[in-house]
Amino acid sequence: MNTIGVIFDLDGVIVDTAKYHFLAWKNLANNLGFEFTEAHNELLKGVSRVRSLEILLDIGKTTISDTKRQEILIKKNEDYLKFISKMGPEEILPGAEKLLDTLDQLGIKYVLGSASKNAPYILKKVNLFHRFQGIVDGNSVSKAKPDPEVFLIGAKKLNLKPESCIVFEDAIAGVEAANKAKMTSIGIGDKATLSEADYNFNDLTEIPENFFEKFLLKKTI
Repeated sequence: MNTIGVIFDLDGVIVDTAKYHFLAWKNLANNLGFEFTEAHNELLKGVSRVRSLEILLDIGKTTISDTKRQEILIKKNEDYLKFISKMGPEEILPGAEKLLDTLDQLGIKYVLGSASKNAPYILKKVNLFHRFQGIVDGNSVSKAKPDPEVFLIGAKKLNLKPESCIVFEDAIAGVEAANKAKMTSIGIGDKATLSEADYNFNDLTEIPENFFEKFLLKKTI
């Protein structure tokens, strides 16, 4: 068994489905009679679907019944699924497959830790499902990020202690969750936004060739 493992968030790290979430939430907001912008969409990154709806309703200063909330959540997901049903391997973000190849060569296991309940479906659409040691998604957890539950379950799937895990995240809530879990956090995206991460890169193409060797060395000393 290796001494370290990796946990990947999905949206914004392996694939970019944020654009599809945005379109689905925007449609919903339009139907409720208010505007939903790309800036607003940033507030929903790494957040559960239920919490995302709460934020959206706050933006629109709108109150609806619990029954209506459930109807809206179902409709939003149906719209989103229509978008992602057309996804293919060409939507894998730059550097992702090369990084997985590097981990395979080093014998480092990796799992997915995503808030998305559609994570397995998306991975299958882009032909990456079989590469992951395990999947922890929105169906597997009771607490959303920034709670560390998703990553702690991921560590168990890797048979590793949390401090031996490295997390790749593009959202503030995800970085916070990784830090709470005592894992090494790597922010993918804007450094100012993800300033709490242990390491920062604009995208996965910037990961140095020898990045993981130092972690392996550190764990064997």
